[in-house]
Amino acid sequence: MTPHEAEKALTDAEVVPCVEMQLPDARRLVEACLAEGVPALVHREACAKPNCSPKFQVLVRPEDAPRVAGLLQRRWLDTLQREGLLPEGHAPQLVPEDGEPPCPACGTAAPLVAGACGDCGLQLE
Repeated sequence: MTPHEAEKALTDAEVVPCVEMQLPDARRLVEACLAEGVPALVHREACAKPNCSPKFQVLVRPEDAPRVAGLLQRRWLDTLQREGLLPEGHAPQLVPEDGEPPCPACGTAAPLVAGACGDCGLQLE
């Protein structure tokens, strides 16, 4: 998908911000989304606070947000494997598109237990 095709697909569509990050990272994510056939755009969200560093949002259709989450998770796990940071014998657990979001600490995609990750115990609620 080209950036022009993405703009056209999102012109009259409802869009939601799926992530907020610095501009170079937002552009790379949009490129990855377009490569996967997910229309996405970079949008600047102005910060009202003085001395706030600029952040940019990646906008997608609500139904595409789980695909973007899966893409981000795959990129994160690829980086961990490439850097040798995954514990030996740890099998990365990818999130199904309609499943639970992964724990930001250990990557487990399972329902919370008393507001915490059922695997590592990180308190998330």
